[in-house]
Amino acid sequence: MTAPPAVSVKNLRIALPKGAERPFAVDGISLDLRPGKIVCVVGESGSGKSMCAHALMGLLPDTVTVTSGEIQFEGRDLLKLGDECWRDLRGRRLAMIFQEPMTALNPLMRIGDQMAEMFEAHGLLTPRERRAKALSLAREVGLPDPERIVRAYPHQLSGGQRQRAMIAMALALEPAVLVADEPTTALDVTTQAQILKLIRNLQRNRNMAVMFITHDFGVVADIADQVVVLRHGKVVEEGPASAVFNAPQHDYTKALHAPRTSQDPSLIPLLPLP
Repeated sequence: MTAPPAVSVKNLRIALPKGAERPFAVDGISLDLRPGKIVCVVGESGSGKSMCAHALMGLLPDTVTVTSGEIQFEGRDLLKLGDECWRDLRGRRLAMIFQEPMTALNPLMRIGDQMAEMFEAHGLLTPRERRAKALSLAREVGLPDPERIVRAYPHQLSGGQRQRAMIAMALALEPAVLVADEPTTALDVTTQAQILKLIRNLQRNRNMAVMFITHDFGVVADIADQVVVLRHGKVVEEGPASAVFNAPQHDYTKALHAPRTSQDPSLIPLLPLP
């Protein structure tokens, strides 16, 4: 029996400011995120995939406007929540991993303190318990020599280690939903494979619903259960990962899937709008 959605996005439409190249960043998108499943949202730069992620996390910029739709989570429409509700939900029930950890991590704080801060922000645990939990999280995400890592600053870690630290912070409060916005793009191929495996294992162990944003169909093959392909803010194809990966139907999906374009989205041929 299929589990009910953890998150249900219905007819989401996000308007761009006047003068933009198109009216909507996201134009009538609907999708479900289910516990224990990873939905890969795939598309080139400007397709609307990151805007979907930011809408789900309540992080839309002031320059865009939600004109229709809803995002249902635990009986509430996330698009209607105020700042106080978001402070309670973000991190605790919904968490996000960003593309470049150096811009998300505080360069002046030790890694362990930043992990512990996740608990402090929600008034959880004693200082000693927070430090112990930070060490435990460092071990869980596979950081080498965790006792040293938690005392280190972000610039003292490799790119892969920083991303592992970001994953630990995102998972600290055991959220029901994880949004990963191209978290492996800046990593080398070997490290990317390790991080994808880590996210998949943690997601399965914790039965999380995951929205994974990517432009790379190689990532889809490694991690996705379901795939949603976006182009110019609209869904052009969706379905089980095996079907979309092995037998893509839309020309744009086929272009994304081509070996040369999977590593460089700028090589995707410009297809005419439908």
